[in-house]
Amino acid sequence: MSMFSIFNVSGSAISAQSQRLNVVASNLANADAVAGPDGQGYKGRQLVFETLPMGSAASSGVRVTAVKENNDPLRRVHNPNHPSADAEGYVTHSNVNPVEEMVNMISASRSYQNNVEVMNTAKALLLKTLQMGQ
Repeated sequence: MSMFSIFNVSGSAISAQSQRLNVVASNLANADAVAGPDGQGYKGRQLVFETLPMGSAASSGVRVTAVKENNDPLRRVHNPNHPSADAEGYVTHSNVNPVEEMVNMISASRSYQNNVEVMNTAKALLLKTLQMGQ
């Protein structure tokens, strides 16, 4: 394993965490979304990651293999005065839990920051190695 493969691994992790942050942002933006006239509300989404081992045909690291919808039931709130209420007076909201999404956002953000730090450390080590060879 060369020193440069660290950049491939951390780079793939940064890319995956960036995608994860985008999905979390979408989920949070639609946390209070109300179902349309068709009754279909927004369903939260999560990414599925896959690790790529060292020495595989593809570069090593991590990649996103799928975006999975949350299959929990949509939240129904009794509010007969709401314009989107059904015949029983219930309004259908998304199944996104904002607290879980905030935790997911913090986790993705820290993973992103950690991988940036790994890349900075590897860069510093390579620079020190070059300086020693002078």
